[in-house]
Amino acid sequence: MAKKLKMHVKKGDQVKIISGKYKGKIGSITRVNTKTGKILIKNMNFKTKHCKPKQNGETGKIVQIESPIHSSNVMLYEEKLKIQK
Repeated sequence: MAKKLKMHVKKGDQVKIISGKYKGKIGSITRVNTKTGKILIKNMNFKTKHCKPKQNGETGKIVQIESPIHSSNVMLYEEKLKIQK
């Protein structure tokens, strides 16, 4: 059984991304996974997925999905004070 990791952020927090493609962007956390240490940020870190057609006559499509980011790549951000903790 995997051990739960202690996280410095929780669901609903405002965070600023400090590394990666979306560095400097600010968003709110929608989901937290304590087993893997990853979080999902609203409208950030999109991945494209190519879907095959399921039925005859249907066409394939390209879907953009939000993917999780590791919690060490974000820091807490307070909108009112414009202060990073």
